[in-house]
Amino acid sequence: MPDKDFILKEANKRCKGTLVSTLDIEFIDVGENYLTAKMLVSPKLHQPDGVLHGGATAALAETVGSSAAAIFAKKENQLLRGVELSINHVRGVRSGYVTAIAKSIHIGKTMQLWKISIKNEDGKDVSFAKLTTLTINK
Repeated sequence: MPDKDFILKEANKRCKGTLVSTLDIEFIDVGENYLTAKMLVSPKLHQPDGVLHGGATAALAETVGSSAAAIFAKKENQLLRGVELSINHVRGVRSGYVTAIAKSIHIGKTMQLWKISIKNEDGKDVSFAKLTTLTINK
């Protein structure tokens, strides 16, 4: 695996000017079969009753899962697409950071399956997601 700092720097650089940067998502750790990102919960990410919007949480989950798939499964001259995201929310968050970790369940030649766990700053579960990605030739 290439240098951890290089992977994180490139992953963050690649997302500038996209929804990822709009949501203030930052990749913070990578290992043999996982990628971790954090997102600041602020009022701009709230739903009307003042807690983190489930759509923003889903975007975090898809971002970290798809990025992990790109790092670990995508080869040169291939495209990667998320084809299914399933997410359950278990706890509301009003402020602070949430952290998402994507771990591989299956990495095949064309299909990958990732589980994403999202926690608050106290380490309590916020959401769980499952992401299926597809890798295709350009």
